[in-house]
Amino acid sequence: MNIDINEILADMTSVIKKNVADDWSEVKTVSIEFLKRRKERLELLADMRINGEINQQRFESRINDEKLILEAELHAITVISKAIAQKAANAAIDVLTKAVKIAISGIL
Repeated sequence: MNIDINEILADMTSVIKKNVADDWSEVKTVSIEFLKRRKERLELLADMRINGEINQQRFESRINDEKLILEAELHAITVISKAIAQKAANAAIDVLTKAVKIAISGIL
C-alpha cells in the first residue's frame, strides 16, 4: 500500500498550525520549508517501513531524528516557547507515523 506524501505533508502542516495557534504567522515559512526540504526523506522512510525494508525500531529512531531536526528549526524562531515547538513537532511526526501504520495494516 502506498501513501500520499503530499496529503501527509499537508496534514503535518495543519497540525503544526493548530499547535502553534497564534504564532502560526511566525512559524509558517519555516514549517513549510522544513517539510519541503524533508519530503523525499520522509517519503523514503515511510516507504522503507511499509515495504519491510527497515523494522519498527529503526523507523522510530530515524523518525525521532526528523522530529528533533524539526523541533530545532522551530526553536530557532524565538517567538514560540520550547513546549510549543515540541508539541508542534510531535504532532507533525505523529501524522506520518500513523499513516505508515495504516499503510502497513493494509498490507497485512
